[in-house]
Amino acid sequence: MSEKITPYKNSEQGKKEQVTKMFDTISKEYDSLNRVISFGIDIKWRNKVVEIVGKTNPKTVLDIATGTGDLAINLTKTSASKIVGLDISDGMLSVGRKKIEKLNLNSKIEMVLADSEKIPFEEASFDAITVAFGVRNFENLEKGLQEIYRVLKPGGTFVVLETSIPTKSPYKQGYHFYSTKILPTIGRLFSNDKVAYKYLSDSAASFPYGEAFNNILRKTGFIAIENKPQTFGVASIYIAKK
Repeated sequence: MSEKITPYKNSEQGKKEQVTKMFDTISKEYDSLNRVISFGIDIKWRNKVVEIVGKTNPKTVLDIATGTGDLAINLTKTSASKIVGLDISDGMLSVGRKKIEKLNLNSKIEMVLADSEKIPFEEASFDAITVAFGVRNFENLEKGLQEIYRVLKPGGTFVVLETSIPTKSPYKQGYHFYSTKILPTIGRLFSNDKVAYKYLSDSAASFPYGEAFNNILRKTGFIAIENKPQTFGVASIYIAKK
């Protein structure tokens, strides 16, 4: 990315610390507000990720930037016997742990407080790794991807769900209006953190989506890379192998 997008423009903290603070602040409202902002379509996108991972019959799965654990919980529909959800926000993980306990999934899902750029697992530990709406929050994108590559088993599958920008009219114009006007307004009205949803919009707009992200994955060492635009291109699913 040509410009480093951070939540708090006047803060002396690095992006990582700012993102942690932001998600800690909005953790309790995140799930409900996220459903409103995405019109619930994010559920459909996550289900597609689960379907892709499920076809590989994994035994161990790591869900990075797991947040409140939505994707980690959905991944229990696969053959995986162990799922690890990793996040830098203790606030988000706390919400996720309550959801997991309520669903009696503690024996299958472990929630870990850790940095995605310093993953606390040995090389080749996981059959599959997922990230949903998280790679754009990495302070150092390439470093984070290198860590993911390191802990993924040879032949393993890496699946990323991330925002992208529609290229065709009128979806491109509609997306721009919604992301720059409507989304930040919703955030200001309903969020505990008045700048959080503007950051989420700005970081999505600056993310190197499509072929640009494919090239970064190739540079990291991933192979057999595919990207699948979703819902007129407002999101994309990337699939890669080690």
